[in-house]
Amino acid sequence: MSEIVSAPHVEDRHMSMESVFEYGSRAGVWRLLRLFEKYDIPITVFAVAMALKRHPDVAACMQAGHEICSHGLRWINYQDVDIETERQHMQMAISIIEEITGEKPKGWYTGRTSPNTAKLVAENGEFVYDADDYSDDLPFWKMVEGKPQLVVPDTLDTNDMRFAAVQGFNAGDQFFNYLKDAFDALYEEGDPNGLNQPKMLSIGLHCRLIGRPGRIKALERFFQYVKSFDDVWFARRIDIAEHWRAQFPYQGSQK
Repeated sequence: MSEIVSAPHVEDRHMSMESVFEYGSRAGVWRLLRLFEKYDIPITVFAVAMALKRHPDVAACMQAGHEICSHGLRWINYQDVDIETERQHMQMAISIIEEITGEKPKGWYTGRTSPNTAKLVAENGEFVYDADDYSDDLPFWKMVEGKPQLVVPDTLDTNDMRFAAVQGFNAGDQFFNYLKDAFDALYEEGDPNGLNQPKMLSIGLHCRLIGRPGRIKALERFFQYVKSFDDVWFARRIDIAEHWRAQFPYQGSQK
């Protein structure tokens, strides 16, 4: 996912690609953090542990009311990684985040999972929620390794990654309109005089993508739009998870 859409694979380091990614830590992240502060919006950061370790200045700012959810040790596709290596990587990621922030992450999101990832999350036993799922608009419980695991699903459509996709957003207005339509549909479903079925809207952001000046204003317009409505909760994933656990505790067989 970069400005170099459909970039060819190279065996050696791709210096142009590295600089595209570096934009996120040098410029994009600060633009985003200022915007969240301006609109008083707490966020959940899917943090790759090694990236966080290399940017302690960013890590310090992210602790100011925001949540850090583990996004793995490195950005690796675990599809064919053996379970013991994946288990070791998970423990290393947890240790690094705890060392930097003073506490273990309460949520987990690998992103590019293996058939063993959900098992390892449940096996760990300390995660309040697992975010490696795209199957619903609400949290839900599922049985993993014989015990209930809360899932707070993510989404890939209301996500700035589509700025870097072949059939995605090519302008900020398209991103704004898509987010607006998603919000309007879910807000209507949550109307107490209608379906009265509130939903969760996740918005995926990457510092190197939405942090570009040609895109950030679309996100700000969306914040302004949503802030004009009543009964909208801007929540970190951990807040949603803890609310769900309190209001809808596990009650036996569920999907």
